[in-house]
Amino acid sequence: MASSYSYPELFLAGFIFTLPFLYEKSNVFRYYLKFFLYYAYVLITCTVLLPVVLIYPRDVTNLIVASRFCRYASYIVGIEWELQGLEHWDNEQCYIVISNHQSSLDILGMFEMWPRMKRCTVVAKRPLMYSGAFGFGAWLSGLVFIDRLKTERARQLMKKATQRVIKERTKLWIFPEGARFNKGSIQNFKKGAFYLAIDAQIPILPVVFSQYYFLDSETKTFEPGKVIITTLPPIPTSGMTSSDVETLSESTRQKMMEVFHDSSKDLVMQRKVAI
Repeated sequence: MASSYSYPELFLAGFIFTLPFLYEKSNVFRYYLKFFLYYAYVLITCTVLLPVVLIYPRDVTNLIVASRFCRYASYIVGIEWELQGLEHWDNEQCYIVISNHQSSLDILGMFEMWPRMKRCTVVAKRPLMYSGAFGFGAWLSGLVFIDRLKTERARQLMKKATQRVIKERTKLWIFPEGARFNKGSIQNFKKGAFYLAIDAQIPILPVVFSQYYFLDSETKTFEPGKVIITTLPPIPTSGMTSSDVETLSESTRQKMMEVFHDSSKDLVMQRKVAI
């Protein structure tokens, strides 16, 4: 009796049956599958929401709408977020927000925070603007895309964004490390965010993500985990000049490093107790 199934169908069925085994036994498979599901979910959600954000183009409050739906990607990949220091977010105050940058997963933590941040946008690398519906949706939501290779143009865009921050009483989120770094520390800061804050005489608001102990790009490890996001008290820049940039940058980094190590230790202790 001839089989009613074709070879492609049998292959697909076999592949589906092996998925649970691969997910359980292979770090590499689990690593890439989780990132695929994360990106796919956010991309699909952004595509569905495009008609909504088109109503108010370049409005940073579109990010609040997007966050309410995109935040569920954290459940898909198994990340829990704990938010601390939310009392330091003053919706009537404009800030230059700075934070450490460990992974593209940082955006999931920001999705958790946007309903509390209210009016806040982000400085991002220009290539992200061309990432399909996500990039278009981000542009419609007021993100500031810069090309770091074109220094003068990037500086002009950042200055224009800061003027908008002051005019609209909003916040501008910048990653001063300039690149992702998930090695148990915080890299030296580039000075652009601090020049902007001093020139505009508006406070710096530091935000610290604890270490992503569950994620390792070298070993392709991506396990379930928890991240503590701590907002520190704002740092005033009133009366400072460009000569204070170096001191401001380093003192801010030191404060963030202390919180980074303390919050990361807390998570290690919680993990040991759970085990």
